[in-house]
Amino acid sequence: MQKNNYMDIMEKNHMEIPWHDYTENDSNVLINKAGLIEKASVIGRVGLIMLSCGTGAWRVRTSMNRLAKELGVTCTVDVGLMSIEFNCFDGKECVSQSLSIANTGVNTSKLYRMEQFVDNFPKQEAHLTGEEIHRRLDEIESIHTLYSPAKLGLAAALACCAFTFLLGGGPIEMVLAFIAAGIGNVIRTKLIKHHYTLFLNIAVSISAACLTYTVCLHLAEMLFHIPSFHEAGYICSMLFIIPGFPFITSGIDLAKLDLRSGLERLTYSVIIVLVATMFAWIMALLLKLQPQDFSSLSIDPVLHLLLRLITSFCGVFGFSIMFNSSIPMAATAAFIGAIANTLRLELVNFTATPAAVAAFIGALTAGLLASIIKNGTVIHVFH
Repeated sequence: MQKNNYMDIMEKNHMEIPWHDYTENDSNVLINKAGLIEKASVIGRVGLIMLSCGTGAWRVRTSMNRLAKELGVTCTVDVGLMSIEFNCFDGKECVSQSLSIANTGVNTSKLYRMEQFVDNFPKQEAHLTGEEIHRRLDEIESIHTLYSPAKLGLAAALACCAFTFLLGGGPIEMVLAFIAAGIGNVIRTKLIKHHYTLFLNIAVSISAACLTYTVCLHLAEMLFHIPSFHEAGYICSMLFIIPGFPFITSGIDLAKLDLRSGLERLTYSVIIVLVATMFAWIMALLLKLQPQDFSSLSIDPVLHLLLRLITSFCGVFGFSIMFNSSIPMAATAAFIGAIANTLRLELVNFTATPAAVAAFIGALTAGLLASIIKNGTVIHVFH
């Protein structure tokens, strides 16, 4: 690389890694015959891209181990929320690297491409040079959001509107949450795009959602004479900020005793919830919001079941789009979520099942359905 390019890299707080410098452009040596440093660069980069997609330590380590095994290398990996430390051994030499990402997030489309890359590596990339492999990784790494801020705002609006109903809200709260969440997530997406800090991102987007909900509610009161006890829906308009993906991956990592990754992800999630709660409370004080419980809805049980199925589908679909899932992937997740979440709610309402037990049954159902859809059979579920 040219000197001025290195200077451009150094101006950033997190320097970019010149991956292609680990290889030789004119070399015809296949990766399985290359030196340990070149092999380690491929293994480490795959792990780093997987980490940037928001997946947990187990998945990152498994992907790196599969590549290492194919390349005849022993690899030990320590994974955190934002960094990877790993060692590669080939019986003669040892390479140690510490790699980090500038920010964390969720990108299921990129994650899917990386899983395909790892699955196909023995048949495809293993027969390429290191330079050719890094070019393919360049293409995958360039996958950013599939959707514009407006579409992501619409996805958040749909999800928050749906979950407003599932939490007990009525049509008025649903409409107001739809508008407020959409505007809040558009602002959040814009701030992420321009690399603003996490705290500023949360503060501005949450404040915007609260303010939008309150303004729309007051307008509805004046124009349509709607009573003011619909203030509780402002909480639902902020659900787009809940870090569900990091919460889930932290639990998985802790269950597998990946304590570093699990605790870091849990801390990250708690920080987001605490900051969001603080600014929601501040906005409630400034706007003089006094939310009450949702008014009970008198709906026929069969109709209620159908509405729960529909809104659960819409809610999961919206959040999946926010995670940068493709439409088919989001629809599949929504189908699973609709069945699992509706089952959970019906168990609580009609069988007096404790909420925690119902949540476990719902989560187990979702996991089984996901495994069946992925593998086409239940044989591999418990492997």
